Amino acid sequence: MAVHPLWEKYPTIQNDLIETKKVMDKSVKIRNKNITQALQMFFEAGGKLLRPAYFLLFSKFGEADSDKKAYRMAASLEILHVATLIHDDIIDDSPIRRGLPSIQQMYGQDIAVYTGDFLFTVYFHLLATSTKSFRTIEMNAHSMKRILVGELDQMNLRYNMNITVKQYFQHIKGKTAQLFEFSCFEGAYFAGCSKMVQLNAKRIGYNIGMAFQIMDDVLDYKASATDMQKPVFEDMKNGYYTLPLILAMEENQAVFTPYLEKKTELTNQDIEAVNELIHKYQGIEQAEAIAERFTDRALAGIKKLPNCEERDILYDVTATLLNRNN
Repeated sequence: MAVHPLWEKYPTIQNDLIETKKVMDKSVKIRNKNITQALQMFFEAGGKLLRPAYFLLFSKFGEADSDKKAYRMAASLEILHVATLIHDDIIDDSPIRRGLPSIQQMYGQDIAVYTGDFLFTVYFHLLATSTKSFRTIEMNAHSMKRILVGELDQMNLRYNMNITVKQYFQHIKGKTAQLFEFSCFEGAYFAGCSKMVQLNAKRIGYNIGMAFQIMDDVLDYKASATDMQKPVFEDMKNGYYTLPLILAMEENQAVFTPYLEKKTELTNQDIEAVNELIHKYQGIEQAEAIAERFTDRALAGIKKLPNCEERDILYDVTATLLNRNN
């Protein structure tokens, strides 16, 4: 069982992620063999397992209760992430995820909805078998709520040409940064780290998540569908206006309006025209500069962690991840 090549340089965390992946595979085995196989293929399709990796790395800064419990906790975070991806694909009617047909493309929306729901139950089952702490369960439930509220905030802003940077930050804070933030914090909390380390972990995760989502949105305007392993310009087509577009529109909304006011009638030619305008008004460069600020904050926070091998891995992985091309 392999994991993403990103982890080949770090054999200890690579082995931990292999064990985590085994837990994930076992947890989704149900009577419906097609769904089991589809989910296991999804797990094998190149996902970096970032959220469990950050959890596991931060758990090394203290004394984890047991490796088996740590693997279940780590697996629960990735299962939650995958559940949200499946539901995202339903909402966006997306045919591709990680270079493979999405669950809803293969089996239809009804099955995809239930598959996402099933994964939410797997998430809580893994959590319940990993801890006896009501506080931990409460924190997970609160984190899940914030993720879903972030998704609802994003939906509420569909086709809104007056969306602000502040509103964009608010919904990506919930949609993406929350799970990175919680993965880092929960790793430190699970290992009984000091309050100072836990708080720093939380801040680091937040900054990583914000930079990660901004760069993901930037790549939607720079990379091909092959590079991204999912359709490009999908957010714009679905009325979700991300940071490069928001920044380009700030002083130039009039030139974007004839295209974006078409909403669901936006053609491929219209999308290409908007993309050219985003480049013209330097929306991408401005968004990259903001992502860089979040990245710098994350790396500065990592430098404040106790000096050990895991800190060096965290720094190296984060620097690589947030300066990505795909």
